[in-house]
Amino acid sequence: MTKKEQIADLNSEALFADGFDEAIIGHDATSFCCVYDYDKCLKVLVKRNGMSFTEAHEFMEFNVVSAYVGDFTPTFVHRLN
Repeated sequence: MTKKEQIADLNSEALFADGFDEAIIGHDATSFCCVYDYDKCLKVLVKRNGMSFTEAHEFMEFNVVSAYVGDFTPTFVHRLN
């Protein structure tokens, strides 16, 4: 079972960012919304779309992270080292 499928089993209303399945790192503990690793999302955009990291960052900020699509909108986190 994929991470996406596991989250969907926990919350059938959970929303997902198209094309970023490999960046899923889990779900939040209260509403079981999908949680993505922001840096992994950048890497997906660089690899899949041929964007520079700057272009990928701008795309993430304006088209993905800032998009609120309801109560079960996914979360994008910056991991600390």
